[in-house]
Amino acid sequence: MKKSSFQDYLPFIFLAVVAVIGIFIPALPNFSDVSKYNTADIAWILVASSLVFLMTPGLSFFYGGMVNRKNVISTMMQSFIATGLISIVWIVVGFSLAFGKSYHGIIGDPSTFFMFNNVGSGAPWSLAPTIPLLLFALFQMKFAIITPALVVGAVAERIRFTSYVLFMVLFSLLVYAPIAHWTWHPEGILFKLGVLDFAGGTVVHISAGCAALAGALVLKRRKDHIEKKELQPANIPFVLLGTGLLWFGWFGFNAGSALGANALAATAFATTNTATAAAGLSWVFFDVIRGRKPSALGFCIGAVVGLVAITPAAGYVAIPQSIFIGFIASIISNMAVHWKSKTSIDDTLDVFPCHGLGGMVGMLLTGIFATKAMNEGGNNGWFYGNFELFRNQVLGLLLVVAYSFTVSYAIFKLINFIHPLRVSEDEEALGLDVTQHNEHYHPAMMSVTDTGSLKEEELIHS
Repeated sequence: MKKSSFQDYLPFIFLAVVAVIGIFIPALPNFSDVSKYNTADIAWILVASSLVFLMTPGLSFFYGGMVNRKNVISTMMQSFIATGLISIVWIVVGFSLAFGKSYHGIIGDPSTFFMFNNVGSGAPWSLAPTIPLLLFALFQMKFAIITPALVVGAVAERIRFTSYVLFMVLFSLLVYAPIAHWTWHPEGILFKLGVLDFAGGTVVHISAGCAALAGALVLKRRKDHIEKKELQPANIPFVLLGTGLLWFGWFGFNAGSALGANALAATAFATTNTATAAAGLSWVFFDVIRGRKPSALGFCIGAVVGLVAITPAAGYVAIPQSIFIGFIASIISNMAVHWKSKTSIDDTLDVFPCHGLGGMVGMLLTGIFATKAMNEGGNNGWFYGNFELFRNQVLGLLLVVAYSFTVSYAIFKLINFIHPLRVSEDEEALGLDVTQHNEHYHPAMMSVTDTGSLKEEELIHS
Protein backbone atom coordinates (compact mmCIF):
# COMPACT_ATOMS: atom_id res chain seq x y z
CA MET A 1 0.00 0.00 0.00
CA LYS A 2 1.47 3.34 -1.07
CA LYS A 3 1.91 6.20 1.36
CA SER A 4 -0.77 8.88 0.98
CA SER A 5 0.33 12.33 -0.18
CA PHE A 6 -1.35 15.65 0.61
CA GLN A 7 -3.07 15.53 -2.81
CA ASP A 8 -4.70 12.26 -1.74
CA TYR A 9 -6.26 14.02 1.24
CA LEU A 10 -7.74 16.94 -0.73
CA PRO A 11 -10.94 15.29 -2.06
CA PHE A 12 -11.81 14.05 1.43
CA ILE A 13 -11.06 17.46 2.94
CA PHE A 14 -13.29 19.26 0.43
CA LEU A 15 -16.16 16.85 1.05
CA ALA A 16 -15.75 17.19 4.80
CA VAL A 17 -15.84 21.00 4.54
CA VAL A 18 -19.03 20.87 2.46
CA ALA A 19 -20.61 18.48 4.96
CA VAL A 20 -19.82 20.80 7.87
CA ILE A 21 -21.08 23.90 6.02
CA GLY A 22 -24.34 22.06 5.38
CA ILE A 23 -24.98 21.90 9.12
CA PHE A 24 -25.37 25.68 9.27
CA ILE A 25 -27.64 26.20 6.25
CA PRO A 26 -31.08 27.17 7.65
CA ALA A 27 -34.07 24.90 7.06
CA LEU A 28 -36.97 26.81 5.47
CA PRO A 29 -40.65 25.85 5.04
CA ASN A 30 -41.14 23.27 2.28
CA PHE A 31 -43.59 23.93 -0.60
CA SER A 32 -45.54 26.58 1.31
CA ASP A 33 -48.26 27.00 -1.37
CA VAL A 34 -49.09 23.56 -2.81
CA SER A 35 -52.21 24.84 -4.61
CA LYS A 36 -50.08 26.26 -7.42
CA TYR A 37 -48.76 22.82 -8.49
CA ASN A 38 -50.19 20.16 -10.80
CA THR A 39 -49.88 16.70 -9.23
CA ALA A 40 -49.84 14.92 -12.61
CA ASP A 41 -46.92 17.09 -13.73
CA ILE A 42 -45.12 16.41 -10.46
CA ALA A 43 -45.60 12.66 -10.87
CA TRP A 44 -44.32 12.67 -14.45
CA ILE A 45 -41.22 14.79 -13.74
CA LEU A 46 -40.38 12.56 -10.75
CA VAL A 47 -40.49 9.58 -13.12
CA ALA A 48 -38.59 11.46 -15.84
CA SER A 49 -35.86 12.44 -13.35
CA SER A 50 -35.46 8.81 -12.37
CA LEU A 51 -35.27 7.78 -16.04
CA VAL A 52 -32.54 10.33 -16.75
CA PHE A 53 -30.61 9.11 -13.71
CA LEU A 54 -30.78 5.57 -15.15
CA MET A 55 -28.96 6.78 -18.25
CA THR A 56 -25.66 7.17 -16.39
CA PRO A 57 -25.37 3.51 -15.33
CA GLY A 58 -26.63 2.70 -18.84
CA LEU A 59 -23.77 4.75 -20.26
CA SER A 60 -21.36 2.87 -17.99
CA PHE A 61 -22.43 -0.45 -19.48
CA PHE A 62 -22.38 1.01 -23.01
CA TYR A 63 -18.81 2.27 -22.63
CA GLY A 64 -17.61 -0.60 -20.45
CA GLY A 65 -18.63 -3.19 -23.02
CA MET A 66 -16.67 -1.51 -25.82
CA VAL A 67 -13.24 -1.12 -24.21
CA ASN A 68 -10.55 -3.75 -23.78
CA ARG A 69 -11.37 -6.15 -20.96
CA LYS A 70 -8.49 -4.99 -18.75
CA ASN A 71 -10.19 -1.55 -18.61
CA VAL A 72 -13.87 -2.47 -18.20
CA ILE A 73 -14.26 -1.62 -14.51
CA SER A 74 -12.21 1.57 -14.70
CA THR A 75 -14.21 2.88 -17.66
CA MET A 76 -17.52 2.08 -15.98
CA MET A 77 -16.37 3.64 -12.72
CA GLN A 78 -15.21 6.85 -14.40
CA SER A 79 -18.74 7.33 -15.75
CA PHE A 80 -20.69 6.05 -12.78
CA ILE A 81 -18.92 8.11 -10.11
CA ALA A 82 -20.47 11.22 -11.69
CA THR A 83 -23.73 10.22 -9.99
CA GLY A 84 -22.15 11.01 -6.63
CA LEU A 85 -19.67 13.68 -7.57
CA ILE A 86 -21.89 15.98 -9.65
CA SER A 87 -24.86 15.51 -7.30
CA ILE A 88 -22.84 17.26 -4.56
CA VAL A 89 -21.39 19.88 -6.91
CA TRP A 90 -24.88 20.68 -8.25
CA ILE A 91 -26.33 21.15 -4.78
CA VAL A 92 -23.47 23.29 -3.51
CA VAL A 93 -23.17 25.73 -6.42
CA GLY A 94 -23.90 24.14 -9.81
CA PHE A 95 -27.64 24.87 -9.85
CA SER A 96 -26.98 28.47 -8.88
CA LEU A 97 -24.48 28.95 -11.70
CA ALA A 98 -26.87 27.48 -14.26
CA PHE A 99 -30.23 28.84 -13.06
CA GLY A 100 -29.46 31.50 -10.47
CA LYS A 101 -29.91 35.25 -10.86
CA SER A 102 -28.34 36.09 -14.21
CA TYR A 103 -25.22 38.20 -14.66
CA HIS A 104 -25.68 39.71 -18.14
CA GLY A 105 -26.97 36.41 -19.53
CA ILE A 106 -23.58 34.74 -19.06
CA ILE A 107 -23.63 33.02 -15.66
CA GLY A 108 -25.83 32.70 -12.61
CA ASP A 109 -25.12 34.23 -9.21
CA PRO A 110 -23.49 31.40 -7.17
CA SER A 111 -25.17 32.62 -3.99
CA THR A 112 -28.74 32.37 -5.36
CA PHE A 113 -29.26 28.73 -4.42
CA PHE A 114 -26.01 27.99 -2.56
CA MET A 115 -26.29 24.55 -0.91
CA PHE A 116 -29.86 24.40 -2.32
CA ASN A 117 -30.85 27.19 0.07
CA ASN A 118 -34.30 28.55 -0.94
CA VAL A 119 -34.81 25.73 -3.47
CA GLY A 120 -37.32 23.84 -1.34
CA SER A 121 -39.26 26.96 -0.43
CA GLY A 122 -38.70 29.10 -3.52
CA ALA A 123 -41.20 30.09 -6.19
CA PRO A 124 -41.50 27.69 -9.16
CA TRP A 125 -39.14 28.13 -12.09
CA SER A 126 -40.71 30.56 -14.55
CA LEU A 127 -40.74 27.99 -17.39
CA ALA A 128 -42.03 25.20 -15.14
CA PRO A 129 -44.77 26.85 -13.06
CA THR A 130 -46.71 23.64 -12.26
CA ILE A 131 -43.90 21.78 -10.42
CA PRO A 132 -41.89 22.74 -7.32
CA LEU A 133 -38.56 24.45 -7.87
CA LEU A 134 -36.88 21.59 -6.00
CA LEU A 135 -38.18 19.06 -8.52
CA PHE A 136 -37.01 21.21 -11.43
CA ALA A 137 -33.57 21.44 -9.81
CA LEU A 138 -33.39 17.67 -9.34
CA PHE A 139 -34.47 17.02 -12.93
CA GLN A 140 -31.75 19.36 -14.18
CA MET A 141 -29.23 17.68 -11.86
CA LYS A 142 -29.53 14.44 -13.84
CA PHE A 143 -28.51 16.27 -17.02
CA ALA A 144 -25.53 17.77 -15.22
CA ILE A 145 -24.51 14.29 -14.05
CA ILE A 146 -24.42 12.53 -17.40
CA THR A 147 -22.68 15.29 -19.38
CA PRO A 148 -19.12 14.94 -17.96
CA ALA A 149 -19.65 11.16 -17.86
CA LEU A 150 -19.98 11.21 -21.66
CA VAL A 151 -16.41 12.51 -22.04
CA VAL A 152 -15.00 9.32 -20.48
CA GLY A 153 -15.31 7.42 -23.74
CA ALA A 154 -12.73 9.62 -25.48
CA VAL A 155 -10.03 9.33 -22.82
CA ALA A 156 -10.65 5.74 -21.70
CA GLU A 157 -7.82 3.26 -21.16
CA ARG A 158 -5.18 5.88 -20.34
CA ILE A 159 -6.45 8.59 -17.98
CA ARG A 160 -5.68 8.63 -14.26
CA PHE A 161 -8.84 8.25 -12.17
CA THR A 162 -8.10 11.07 -9.72
CA SER A 163 -7.32 13.44 -12.58
CA TYR A 164 -10.61 12.64 -14.27
CA VAL A 165 -12.53 13.28 -11.05
CA LEU A 166 -11.00 16.77 -10.94
CA PHE A 167 -11.85 17.29 -14.62
CA MET A 168 -15.51 16.43 -13.95
CA VAL A 169 -15.76 19.07 -11.24
CA LEU A 170 -14.09 21.80 -13.27
CA PHE A 171 -16.01 20.92 -16.44
CA SER A 172 -19.31 21.03 -14.57
CA LEU A 173 -18.56 24.48 -13.12
CA LEU A 174 -16.73 26.14 -16.02
CA VAL A 175 -18.31 24.57 -19.11
CA TYR A 176 -21.63 22.87 -18.38
CA ALA A 177 -23.13 25.48 -16.03
CA PRO A 178 -22.41 28.52 -18.24
CA ILE A 179 -23.73 26.83 -21.40
CA ALA A 180 -26.86 25.67 -19.54
CA HIS A 181 -27.36 29.26 -18.37
CA TRP A 182 -26.95 30.66 -21.88
CA THR A 183 -29.40 28.18 -23.36
CA TRP A 184 -32.12 27.53 -20.77
CA HIS A 185 -32.22 30.59 -18.51
CA PRO A 186 -34.74 33.21 -19.77
CA GLU A 187 -31.98 35.83 -19.48
CA GLY A 188 -29.35 33.64 -21.15
CA ILE A 189 -27.62 35.01 -24.25
CA LEU A 190 -28.59 32.07 -26.48
CA PHE A 191 -32.14 31.94 -25.09
CA LYS A 192 -32.63 35.63 -25.90
CA LEU A 193 -31.10 35.11 -29.34
CA GLY A 194 -33.86 32.59 -30.05
CA VAL A 195 -31.73 29.42 -30.15
CA LEU A 196 -33.87 26.30 -29.68
CA ASP A 197 -32.49 23.36 -27.71
CA PHE A 198 -35.32 21.28 -26.32
CA ALA A 199 -33.35 18.84 -24.17
CA GLY A 200 -29.61 19.43 -24.51
CA GLY A 201 -28.15 19.28 -28.01
CA THR A 202 -25.76 22.12 -27.20
CA VAL A 203 -25.79 21.97 -23.40
CA VAL A 204 -25.06 18.25 -23.12
CA HIS A 205 -23.87 16.68 -26.36
CA ILE A 206 -21.95 19.38 -28.21
CA SER A 207 -20.24 20.49 -25.00
CA ALA A 208 -19.30 16.92 -24.06
CA GLY A 209 -18.28 16.03 -27.61
CA CYS A 210 -15.95 19.02 -27.91
CA ALA A 211 -14.51 18.34 -24.45
CA ALA A 212 -13.93 14.75 -25.55
CA LEU A 213 -11.96 15.92 -28.59
CA ALA A 214 -9.91 18.26 -26.40
CA GLY A 215 -9.16 15.44 -23.97
CA ALA A 216 -8.09 13.07 -26.73
CA LEU A 217 -5.70 15.69 -28.12
CA VAL A 218 -4.16 16.54 -24.73
CA LEU A 219 -3.76 12.91 -23.61
CA LYS A 220 -2.43 11.84 -27.00
CA ARG A 221 -2.52 8.30 -28.36
CA ARG A 222 -2.55 4.98 -26.57
CA LYS A 223 0.34 2.64 -27.33
CA ASP A 224 -2.12 0.15 -28.87
CA HIS A 225 -3.46 2.91 -31.11
CA ILE A 226 0.02 3.88 -32.28
CA GLU A 227 0.78 0.24 -33.05
CA LYS A 228 -2.59 -0.06 -34.83
CA LYS A 229 -3.68 -3.04 -32.77
CA GLU A 230 -7.32 -3.94 -33.28
CA LEU A 231 -8.70 -4.62 -29.81
CA GLN A 232 -12.01 -6.45 -29.58
CA PRO A 233 -14.82 -5.10 -27.36
CA ALA A 234 -14.79 -6.76 -23.96
CA ASN A 235 -18.51 -7.56 -23.79
CA ILE A 236 -21.01 -6.77 -26.55
CA PRO A 237 -23.97 -7.89 -24.38
CA PHE A 238 -22.93 -5.05 -22.02
CA VAL A 239 -23.19 -2.67 -24.98
CA LEU A 240 -26.68 -3.99 -25.80
CA LEU A 241 -27.74 -3.63 -22.17
CA GLY A 242 -26.30 -0.12 -21.97
CA THR A 243 -28.04 0.90 -25.19
CA GLY A 244 -31.36 -0.41 -23.90
CA LEU A 245 -30.98 1.52 -20.64
CA LEU A 246 -29.99 4.68 -22.52
CA TRP A 247 -32.92 4.38 -24.94
CA PHE A 248 -35.33 3.77 -22.07
CA GLY A 249 -33.90 6.58 -19.95
CA TRP A 250 -33.87 8.99 -22.88
CA PHE A 251 -37.66 9.09 -22.84
CA GLY A 252 -37.30 10.93 -19.53
CA PHE A 253 -34.48 13.03 -20.95
CA ASN A 254 -36.52 14.32 -23.90
CA ALA A 255 -40.18 13.87 -22.97
CA GLY A 256 -39.44 15.10 -19.45
CA SER A 257 -38.10 18.32 -20.92
CA ALA A 258 -41.70 19.28 -21.67
CA LEU A 259 -41.75 19.87 -17.87
CA GLY A 260 -45.29 18.55 -17.59
CA ALA A 261 -47.58 15.60 -18.32
CA ASN A 262 -48.95 17.05 -21.54
CA ALA A 263 -49.23 16.62 -25.30
CA LEU A 264 -45.77 18.11 -25.85
CA ALA A 265 -44.26 15.34 -23.73
CA ALA A 266 -46.07 12.76 -25.86
CA THR A 267 -44.71 14.36 -29.04
CA ALA A 268 -41.16 14.38 -27.68
CA PHE A 269 -41.56 10.75 -26.63
CA ALA A 270 -42.66 9.76 -30.14
CA THR A 271 -39.98 11.72 -32.01
CA THR A 272 -37.32 10.30 -29.71
CA ASN A 273 -38.26 6.69 -30.37
CA THR A 274 -38.74 7.27 -34.11
CA ALA A 275 -35.40 9.00 -34.72
CA THR A 276 -33.57 6.40 -32.66
CA ALA A 277 -35.10 3.51 -34.58
CA ALA A 278 -34.26 5.15 -37.91
CA ALA A 279 -30.67 5.88 -36.85
CA GLY A 280 -29.96 2.35 -35.63
CA LEU A 281 -31.24 0.88 -38.89
CA SER A 282 -29.45 3.52 -40.95
CA TRP A 283 -26.08 2.66 -39.38
CA VAL A 284 -26.51 -1.08 -39.99
CA PHE A 285 -27.80 -0.71 -43.56
CA PHE A 286 -25.06 1.79 -44.42
CA ASP A 287 -22.46 -0.68 -43.11
CA VAL A 288 -23.89 -3.36 -45.39
CA ILE A 289 -23.60 -1.04 -48.40
CA ARG A 290 -19.93 -0.52 -47.53
CA GLY A 291 -19.30 -4.27 -47.46
CA ARG A 292 -19.53 -4.88 -43.73
CA LYS A 293 -21.72 -7.36 -41.91
CA PRO A 294 -24.68 -6.03 -39.89
CA SER A 295 -23.53 -5.97 -36.29
CA ALA A 296 -25.09 -5.57 -32.87
CA LEU A 297 -22.43 -3.00 -32.07
CA GLY A 298 -23.31 -0.99 -35.18
CA PHE A 299 -27.02 -0.91 -34.37
CA CYS A 300 -26.28 0.17 -30.80
CA ILE A 301 -23.95 2.99 -31.82
CA GLY A 302 -26.38 4.15 -34.51
CA ALA A 303 -29.27 4.17 -32.05
CA VAL A 304 -27.30 6.32 -29.61
CA VAL A 305 -26.45 8.75 -32.42
CA GLY A 306 -30.18 8.99 -33.16
CA LEU A 307 -30.92 9.71 -29.51
CA VAL A 308 -28.31 12.46 -29.53
CA ALA A 309 -29.50 14.04 -32.78
CA ILE A 310 -33.17 14.19 -31.84
CA THR A 311 -32.47 15.66 -28.39
CA PRO A 312 -32.48 19.36 -29.39
CA ALA A 313 -35.37 18.84 -31.81
CA ALA A 314 -37.63 16.45 -29.88
CA GLY A 315 -40.26 18.98 -28.82
CA TYR A 316 -40.07 21.17 -31.92
CA VAL A 317 -40.33 18.84 -34.94
CA ALA A 318 -43.03 16.49 -36.22
CA ILE A 319 -42.72 12.72 -36.11
CA PRO A 320 -42.17 12.18 -39.89
CA GLN A 321 -39.25 14.63 -39.94
CA SER A 322 -37.67 12.83 -36.99
CA ILE A 323 -37.09 9.82 -39.26
CA PHE A 324 -34.90 11.96 -41.51
CA ILE A 325 -33.04 13.42 -38.53
CA GLY A 326 -32.12 9.97 -37.24
CA PHE A 327 -31.35 8.64 -40.71
CA ILE A 328 -28.98 11.40 -41.82
CA ALA A 329 -27.26 11.92 -38.44
CA SER A 330 -26.35 8.24 -38.32
CA ILE A 331 -24.77 8.32 -41.78
CA ILE A 332 -22.77 11.46 -40.98
CA SER A 333 -21.45 9.99 -37.72
CA ASN A 334 -20.69 6.66 -39.42
CA MET A 335 -18.62 8.43 -42.07
CA ALA A 336 -16.90 10.55 -39.43
CA VAL A 337 -15.92 7.47 -37.43
CA HIS A 338 -14.47 5.92 -40.59
CA TRP A 339 -12.53 9.11 -41.38
CA LYS A 340 -11.26 9.43 -37.81
CA SER A 341 -9.90 5.87 -37.93
CA LYS A 342 -7.49 7.02 -40.65
CA THR A 343 -6.11 9.88 -38.55
CA SER A 344 -3.88 10.06 -35.47
CA ILE A 345 -6.77 11.25 -33.26
CA ASP A 346 -7.29 8.70 -30.46
CA ASP A 347 -10.88 9.27 -29.37
CA THR A 348 -11.19 5.79 -27.87
CA LEU A 349 -14.95 5.26 -28.24
CA ASP A 350 -15.71 7.91 -30.89
CA VAL A 351 -17.38 10.37 -28.54
CA PHE A 352 -16.81 13.37 -30.80
CA PRO A 353 -18.05 11.75 -34.05
CA CYS A 354 -21.15 10.37 -32.31
CA HIS A 355 -22.08 12.84 -29.56
CA GLY A 356 -20.36 15.98 -30.82
CA LEU A 357 -21.33 15.71 -34.48
CA GLY A 358 -24.67 14.09 -33.62
CA GLY A 359 -25.54 17.09 -31.45
CA MET A 360 -24.44 19.50 -34.16
CA VAL A 361 -26.56 17.78 -36.82
CA GLY A 362 -29.54 17.80 -34.47
CA MET A 363 -29.14 21.51 -33.72
CA LEU A 364 -28.91 22.43 -37.41
CA LEU A 365 -31.87 20.26 -38.38
CA THR A 366 -33.89 21.82 -35.57
CA GLY A 367 -33.28 25.11 -37.33
CA ILE A 368 -34.65 23.57 -40.51
CA PHE A 369 -37.60 21.43 -39.39
CA ALA A 370 -38.90 23.14 -36.23
CA THR A 371 -42.54 24.17 -36.51
CA LYS A 372 -44.98 26.03 -34.31
CA ALA A 373 -47.57 23.43 -35.24
CA MET A 374 -45.79 21.10 -32.81
CA ASN A 375 -44.86 23.66 -30.18
CA GLU A 376 -46.27 27.17 -30.06
CA GLY A 377 -43.46 28.17 -27.74
CA GLY A 378 -40.90 27.32 -30.41
CA ASN A 379 -40.47 28.78 -33.87
CA ASN A 380 -40.75 27.88 -37.54
CA GLY A 381 -37.55 26.69 -39.19
CA TRP A 382 -36.02 27.27 -42.61
CA PHE A 383 -38.13 24.50 -44.17
CA TYR A 384 -41.19 26.57 -43.24
CA GLY A 385 -39.81 29.83 -44.60
CA ASN A 386 -37.95 31.18 -41.56
CA PHE A 387 -34.21 31.29 -42.29
CA GLU A 388 -33.60 33.39 -39.17
CA LEU A 389 -34.01 30.38 -36.86
CA PHE A 390 -31.46 28.36 -38.83
CA ARG A 391 -29.03 31.29 -38.66
CA ASN A 392 -29.51 31.51 -34.90
CA GLN A 393 -28.89 27.78 -34.52
CA VAL A 394 -25.63 28.11 -36.46
CA LEU A 395 -24.49 31.03 -34.31
CA GLY A 396 -25.35 29.20 -31.11
CA LEU A 397 -23.59 26.07 -32.31
CA LEU A 398 -20.41 27.95 -33.22
CA LEU A 399 -20.31 29.72 -29.85
CA VAL A 400 -20.77 26.51 -27.87
CA VAL A 401 -18.21 24.59 -29.95
CA ALA A 402 -15.58 27.30 -29.56
CA TYR A 403 -16.22 27.80 -25.84
CA SER A 404 -16.49 24.16 -24.78
CA PHE A 405 -13.43 23.05 -26.76
CA THR A 406 -11.23 25.94 -25.65
CA VAL A 407 -12.14 25.83 -21.96
CA SER A 408 -12.05 22.02 -21.81
CA TYR A 409 -8.63 21.99 -23.46
CA ALA A 410 -7.41 24.52 -20.88
CA ILE A 411 -8.88 22.43 -18.04
CA PHE A 412 -7.08 19.29 -19.21
CA LYS A 413 -3.82 21.23 -19.54
CA LEU A 414 -4.23 22.78 -16.08
CA ILE A 415 -4.91 19.42 -14.45
CA ASN A 416 -1.90 17.90 -16.18
CA PHE A 417 0.22 20.73 -14.75
CA ILE A 418 -1.10 20.09 -11.23
CA HIS A 419 -1.33 16.30 -11.33
CA PRO A 420 -0.42 13.87 -14.15
CA LEU A 421 -3.40 13.18 -16.41
CA ARG A 422 -2.07 10.02 -17.94
CA VAL A 423 -1.07 6.75 -16.31
CA SER A 424 2.42 5.40 -16.88
CA GLU A 425 3.25 3.06 -19.78
CA ASP A 426 3.43 0.10 -17.39
CA GLU A 427 0.04 0.96 -15.87
CA GLU A 428 -1.48 1.33 -19.33
CA ALA A 429 -0.09 -2.07 -20.32
CA LEU A 430 -1.43 -3.76 -17.18
CA GLY A 431 -4.83 -2.07 -17.51
CA LEU A 432 -6.55 0.55 -15.42
CA ASP A 433 -8.83 -1.89 -13.59
CA VAL A 434 -5.87 -3.22 -11.59
CA THR A 435 -3.64 -0.15 -11.47
CA GLN A 436 -6.32 2.42 -10.61
CA HIS A 437 -8.82 0.38 -8.60
CA ASN A 438 -7.18 -2.94 -7.69
CA GLU A 439 -10.22 -4.72 -9.09
CA HIS A 440 -10.56 -7.38 -11.76
CA TYR A 441 -13.06 -8.16 -14.50
CA HIS A 442 -13.48 -11.96 -14.77
CA PRO A 443 -15.70 -12.82 -17.76
CA ALA A 444 -16.03 -16.38 -18.99
CA MET A 445 -15.04 -15.35 -22.51
CA MET A 446 -15.94 -17.31 -25.65
CA SER A 447 -14.23 -16.85 -29.01
CA VAL A 448 -14.91 -18.08 -32.53
CA THR A 449 -12.12 -19.89 -34.36
CA ASP A 450 -11.48 -19.63 -38.08
CA THR A 451 -13.37 -22.90 -38.59
CA GLY A 452 -16.42 -21.51 -36.85
CA SER A 453 -16.24 -23.71 -33.75
CA LEU A 454 -16.36 -22.24 -30.25
CA LYS A 455 -13.62 -22.64 -27.69
CA GLU A 456 -13.53 -21.48 -24.09
CA GLU A 457 -10.79 -19.13 -23.04
CA GLU A 458 -9.17 -19.21 -19.62
CA LEU A 459 -10.52 -16.91 -16.94
CA ILE A 460 -8.23 -14.03 -16.07
CA HIS A 461 -6.86 -14.58 -12.54
CA SER A 462 -5.80 -12.00 -10.01
